[in-house]
Amino acid sequence: MSSRARVWPGKSYPLGAVWDGKGVNFALFSAHAEKVELCLFDSSGQREIERLVLPENTDQIWHGYVPGVWPGALYGYRVSGPYQPQIGHRFNHHKLLLDPYAKQFYGVLHLRDEHCGYQVGHQKADLSFDTRDNARDMLKCVVVDTSFNWEGDRPPEIPWAQTLIYETHIRGFTIRHEGLPNHLRGTFAGMAHPEIIKYLQSLGITSIELMPVHAFVDDRFLTDRGLRNYWGYNTLCFFAPEPRYLSGGDLAEFKTMVKRLHDAGIEVLLDVVYNHTAEGNELGSTLSFRGIDNASYYRLHPDSRRHYINDTGCGNTLNITHPRVLQMVMDSLRYWVNEMHVDGFRFDLAVTLGREEYGYDRQGGFFDAIRQDPALSRVKVIAEPWDIGPGGYQLGSFPAGTAEWNDRFRDTTRRFWRGDDGMLARLAPNLLASSDLFEHDCRRPSTTINYVASHDGFTLADLVSYNDRHNEANGENNRDGHPSNFSRNYGAEGSTADPAIQQVRLRQRRNLLATLLLSQGTPMLLAGDELGRSQGGNNNAYCQDNDINWLNWRSIPAEEQDFLDFVRRLIDFRRKHPVLRRPQFLHGNRISKTTQLRDIDWISPGGGVLSDRYWQEAKARCFGILLAGDAGEYFTTDGYPETDDTLLLIFNAGLASLPFRMPAVPGAGHWRCLLDTAQPRLAAGELTIKPGDDFQMEGQAVTVFALALDNQS
Repeated sequence: MSSRARVWPGKSYPLGAVWDGKGVNFALFSAHAEKVELCLFDSSGQREIERLVLPENTDQIWHGYVPGVWPGALYGYRVSGPYQPQIGHRFNHHKLLLDPYAKQFYGVLHLRDEHCGYQVGHQKADLSFDTRDNARDMLKCVVVDTSFNWEGDRPPEIPWAQTLIYETHIRGFTIRHEGLPNHLRGTFAGMAHPEIIKYLQSLGITSIELMPVHAFVDDRFLTDRGLRNYWGYNTLCFFAPEPRYLSGGDLAEFKTMVKRLHDAGIEVLLDVVYNHTAEGNELGSTLSFRGIDNASYYRLHPDSRRHYINDTGCGNTLNITHPRVLQMVMDSLRYWVNEMHVDGFRFDLAVTLGREEYGYDRQGGFFDAIRQDPALSRVKVIAEPWDIGPGGYQLGSFPAGTAEWNDRFRDTTRRFWRGDDGMLARLAPNLLASSDLFEHDCRRPSTTINYVASHDGFTLADLVSYNDRHNEANGENNRDGHPSNFSRNYGAEGSTADPAIQQVRLRQRRNLLATLLLSQGTPMLLAGDELGRSQGGNNNAYCQDNDINWLNWRSIPAEEQDFLDFVRRLIDFRRKHPVLRRPQFLHGNRISKTTQLRDIDWISPGGGVLSDRYWQEAKARCFGILLAGDAGEYFTTDGYPETDDTLLLIFNAGLASLPFRMPAVPGAGHWRCLLDTAQPRLAAGELTIKPGDDFQMEGQAVTVFALALDNQS
């Protein structure tokens, strides 16, 4: 049978390789290609068994239907066209290319010279042309059957006001868990294991945010040093899951994980990277997009289209303003929502996604496309509000419906507890969901994603154990990673046997997490912070697939078990007190019907409202927040309004204890202590103070009181 008879015209939609039960329709976008060849391989992926020209081109979509091809078939593309880097074209038919819509990959990719479209080391650099065939060592795309029994699956649909995000890594979280079979550790199946789910439920989080699970590449400069791209922010394809996280190579493993987490009431959010790809700059490899249509997929410098605009710091920038590229990103997002049932996304370097030809625009095409989409407009959307391009810091400047990582909360909270001067006025708005940044376009307090530690930077334990970064293991002479961490070691750099230093570190960790979980907004907890996980002072552990990043489940000391118990208590406290999760921003405008208190008041150690002078006092370290429990409405999950206790939150970052006069409230009986970071084992209600009396507030502590009225016990 001739190749022409073997390939039918097929359809231009949908893009990718789609099996219909009798054969596969292949469709690939390229605006500038002259010919597209489909290459089919044997089951080993080593031998090309057939090469078929896609016979049709409809609106720049090359397509053809091949009968008799079944799920499991391995394929790739060769795309012919001009090799003219000066005007943006880098076609090289000698290179096997990956389908941007591939749902699964077969094999392991090791970046070598032959994967580049040019001759590495040539005096003309990327203007040269490489004629070596790279197919044998290239990944292969897999035709998949996407069917799965989702019967009974229900998305948890956790309201934003009740959300508590847990940022974690598939491999690092499960690789050393002894309760898991060896072959499941480090995989999606490991994350779905009952032992893991039971732990997540016991912790009280509502949503896990998985660091990148899209297929990615280990950078060559890392593998040459014996390192790997552990974090995964180097996407190769936006549809296929990373093969190293599939224990048995079955695509259904990811879906099973999602279904089991949903059964446990836990949402699954994905950290996704649509701002750049793994192909790097003009000296990078030709793996997919570059060889299919470089001039369409990437943003190129207008003065020299040989070079890439690099707003991401990763060598290239995906051209989201191109309609077909935007379509690919939207198709990818819908795939993960509709086919894989995920509950939302955190967009890495999201400013890049909002860049139009004239600069960043929060009403740009990408955000408009999400807001109008029937599926995507209903899931959680979180932006990392910066990139390295012009005007790249855009905290607070995203459209309605988008939550944002709030690094201002992170930095001011760290600096307050470190004891920096003049932090009261800076910290205050962050404790109330940063209305100065986010109260526009009908956005809610949940818009701010508050955190004190994330994958990028020090862990919570390292934040109180190191003055300086220690990234020597990364092989970059300790020059990588952010130099400003607002950390303190409290007397020794790194681990120490000094009990006094150990105790102050534990207390400061309690203070930092108490501040996080008692603040308005959406809290995010870094996995392992509740267990004292350390990276040995490495604040940029992106390339460390080893004990630096892996969570150690094997030996949890007694003091860390106590800390874990305290974190669970904090999370449960937040869950039980809706006054900490207000649906509207607090401005002191609403009045309690019971106590006549305003919804929010700032209290001085003398028991009165904070004066303007106190706000500006550089050495001031202690203050209280009075939250009236029935000033405004909160809503239960079934929609009925409820009220809460009136709470007094006292923060003292000073070293010394001091008397704090308990506010006098009409009808008050006494104040009941519910939490105290200086006395983590103190039972709720064990300590009571009368209004107008002084409470000796410990230094470096957070204490929470609830108001009991005269008619309450």
